[in-house]
Amino acid sequence: MKKTALITGANKSIGYETARQLLAQGYFVYIGSRNKNRGNDAIEKLKAEGYSNTEVLMIDVTNSESITEAAKELSNKIPHLDVLINNAGIPGVMPQEASNTTQENVRTVFDTNFFGVIETTQAFLPLLKKSAEPRIVNVSSDLGSLGNQTNPDFRHFEVKPTAYCASKAALNAYTVMLAYELRDTNFKVNSVNPGYTATDFNNHTGYKTVEEAAKPIVKYAVIGSDGPTGKFFSDFGETPW
Repeated sequence: MKKTALITGANKSIGYETARQLLAQGYFVYIGSRNKNRGNDAIEKLKAEGYSNTEVLMIDVTNSESITEAAKELSNKIPHLDVLINNAGIPGVMPQEASNTTQENVRTVFDTNFFGVIETTQAFLPLLKKSAEPRIVNVSSDLGSLGNQTNPDFRHFEVKPTAYCASKAALNAYTVMLAYELRDTNFKVNSVNPGYTATDFNNHTGYKTVEEAAKPIVKYAVIGSDGPTGKFFSDFGETPW
């Protein structure tokens, strides 16, 4: 049986390209999308490229009922899930200065980037535990690295959107805690920074392509039993927390 993967927010950009690269490696990929039409459009594009082993899974990571229904639906389709990539994320309303960012903005960003990841992961853990080699990749950002954000030599040192950075730092903390809890199992749980990529997220101002951004995500989604867990990686290697 082909290995299976679920990618949230996979109907476009980095999530879509991650799906394409996993499909190229022989995985059956479920395109997590909160919009059915956009999800179907992504499937049609992938099929036009010759990738038929893919389906849409409707999931809104900010909606508990949607997450529960998605986990139930997938459990009825497959005996186990091999890879969960928590890719869905939002930047929030900009600017986000620490002194005046609204509570509403912070909570909205955290709902998707942090709370949504936790709830989605917990919902799919039973299906992941049935895999011989379960993998979880939390798509983070080097802007969520406290090591980088306190290092004047960091190339994005002056970029500090409070809600977004804090949500990714919190996501990294969850990665550490979950990896520790699952340390004596076959799970590998890591955070991955795709880098500053040209997507709708930043009005296509990033300097990396989606192809480049997806590579490290895929790398840690398919690592073997000797691979790392509880770490934070970029395409150039380990990234400071």
